Amino acid sequence: MAYTEQDIYDAISTVIDPEVGFNLVEMGLIYGVELKEDDNVQVTMTLSTPSCPLHEMMLNWTKEAVLKVDGVKTVEVNLTFDPPWTPNMANDDVKKKLGGV
Repeated sequence: MAYTEQDIYDAISTVIDPEVGFNLVEMGLIYGVELKEDDNVQVTMTLSTPSCPLHEMMLNWTKEAVLKVDGVKTVEVNLTFDPPWTPNMANDDVKKKLGGV
């Protein structure tokens, strides 16, 4: 395994939530990354709302971004709404741009 957890987060950072214009990592939508055996990666994430109209696309974009990391063979993206996402989960820059949540 030539890649790190940070490499995976960096790859996911290329995925932009088109509704707000921020990437999934800075939004706080990525709850975890696990590097598994045989170059498999598991990503646990959420969406800003369970009724997100881009639900399937966001999951696919995340998977495709991680698959671009050299050495990754398979990606499993697990979607959860526990805990539910809130704007307070975003990084400080996003909070400021969203109006100081």
